[in-house]
Amino acid sequence: MKPVRLPAAATIALPRWGILALCLLYILPGLIGRDPWKGDDAAGFGIMWTMAHGSFADWLWPHIVGLPVPEEGPLAFWFGAICIKLFGWLLGEPMAARLSTGIFFLIGSVSVWYATYLLGRRNEAQPLKLAFGGQPEPKDFGRTLADGALLIYLGCLGLLIRSHETSAEALQISLVAFALYLCVRLLDQPVLRLAIGLGITLGLMILTRGWVLPMGLWISLLALCLYREQTKQLKLLLVALPFAIAVTGIWLTAISVLHPFDSSPYPAWMLWNYRQISLPDMDSVSYFFKYGIWFAWPAWPFAAWAIYAWRKQEKALHISLPVAFVSCFTVLAILNQQSEEALLLPILPPLAILAAFGLPTMKRSAINAVDWFAVMILTGLAAFIWLCWIASQTGWPPKLATKVMTLAPGFQASFHPLVFIAALGISIAWFSLVFWRISRQPSVLWRAVVLSSGGVILCWSLLLSLCLPWINYRVSYEPTANSIASQLPASYSCVEASLGPSQRASFAYFGGIRFSGFSDHDCPYLLVQNSRKNSQINGLPLQYQNEQWEAIWSGHRVADKDELFTLYQRRSP
Repeated sequence: MKPVRLPAAATIALPRWGILALCLLYILPGLIGRDPWKGDDAAGFGIMWTMAHGSFADWLWPHIVGLPVPEEGPLAFWFGAICIKLFGWLLGEPMAARLSTGIFFLIGSVSVWYATYLLGRRNEAQPLKLAFGGQPEPKDFGRTLADGALLIYLGCLGLLIRSHETSAEALQISLVAFALYLCVRLLDQPVLRLAIGLGITLGLMILTRGWVLPMGLWISLLALCLYREQTKQLKLLLVALPFAIAVTGIWLTAISVLHPFDSSPYPAWMLWNYRQISLPDMDSVSYFFKYGIWFAWPAWPFAAWAIYAWRKQEKALHISLPVAFVSCFTVLAILNQQSEEALLLPILPPLAILAAFGLPTMKRSAINAVDWFAVMILTGLAAFIWLCWIASQTGWPPKLATKVMTLAPGFQASFHPLVFIAALGISIAWFSLVFWRISRQPSVLWRAVVLSSGGVILCWSLLLSLCLPWINYRVSYEPTANSIASQLPASYSCVEASLGPSQRASFAYFGGIRFSGFSDHDCPYLLVQNSRKNSQINGLPLQYQNEQWEAIWSGHRVADKDELFTLYQRRSP
């Protein structure tokens, strides 16, 4: 027996303008008005920027101004480089690169919505018919579930930062969501063009972040078709594989024939893929559960309940398909010993869809518990963000103001009326949403997650509006890059470097520093990154200790207590 019994009044869908507004409120803060963030964001931008200002060889072999980055794949960086070339003159190059990230996010969000909608209107997913009628129509039920899935997806804490970064992960999660949408259609209607589309999507995933995840997903889909006894779909999945290989083969053939920089990224790319699979150990298992709990909140409690509630209909497509995706990505995350957040990202789209089918079966007490948790935690966090901003503006409360200034020494706060009005408007909208949820006690399905997603959007918007100047000051490498550039003569050949990828990208972009490329040797300058806690100022990497270098500058970001950069000049023999 189906576990869902609902009246039509519970399937009121969100207005389309409301969904669009939520998506824009989610993605626009973090794309506008900020510098590249330290880490994958700056490194990804560095690859895109290098491609946009380089030759065809730079597009075939991803690198950051001479630092090879053969891992993952080139596809996401191709899109970012195209956006830089098209819109860099108008938006600025960092924001133009992030335009591709915004497009990736919208593709993923639309895919999650439509996949849930198609699953939700299937006969096997419909609620039980009521004795006197009044049950929802299949399309209305599907739309309401799709709204709930999108809200859950936006509310996932692990998606927040990654969806705003110029990295391959932002495209990968969108392609996972799109592949899920294609699988819903393919397993429902075995049509050749859908199999071809799925194969192309798997090929794009290979070009985005390697072949391990797409191959695991393809094998999981084969197992699902065998389990559901769908022979036609099984044959079409076999047809999809050559198309995935063909898409990947375009890039592999190009680097084999053209041999960019007289070498090839293929060996290092394959080695990176092989390292994604190993025997599980306690570290990988503990990492998955330790970080997955918060990373996939609030999706996983609803998803777990959906599996339990629909346990007697386990072959139903709206349960078996998301479970197949989640199971595949879970196994791959545990088999990977690198322990990084990127391993958890692909789980979010299928988990959000699965969670949506848990909404109609949740008890009111559980829904209220999730709501109150969201209200207390997220309202408290929003209040803290406001208090930190007030402290930076007025110096009150004194202890908090001191702490804020300690984390960003020398920061000068300024008041921006438009930013203040926007932040105030978002805060008022949040309290209006909470009042509506508490006072009206609506019966619509998505009521259980609207506060979680709304609270995440509130806190993110406040953080990237009120606190954006403080964040930029604290994490930006622009002042350090300009200081290094001032020590270099107007004319020099190149600078050798022992830096992290994000630091190299930031110094090249902000300071215009010409780092050594694939064929540059014997540069007159050397830039080294050390740890202030573990190294001396004159510490040289091993490969440079047999040469004669003289330190001419050292410095660090004002807010960083660990990094130390030292610029050396080669001594004349």
